[in-house]
Amino acid sequence: MNRGLIRQHLASREGAVIRTSDGRQYAVPHPEFVLIGRHNVVVEHPNGYLDIIDPLHIVSIRPGSRRKMRKREVKSPE
Repeated sequence: MNRGLIRQHLASREGAVIRTSDGRQYAVPHPEFVLIGRHNVVVEHPNGYLDIIDPLHIVSIRPGSRRKMRKREVKSPE
């Protein structure tokens, strides 16, 4: 996904879930938790940890409710 499209999807939503090509999901409770750089997308967790994602690996951005965002963590495929 390109940077412009990622910005557009995240700016129009209060909460979202970013899904990557390896099946991981990253909860974004608010657009302010995301930094979109030239070569990376950085997602900050409420506890201060950062996930750095290559935008080429982002396959979808779906809406997510704020309630679910608090409970949802990064899930790895098993």
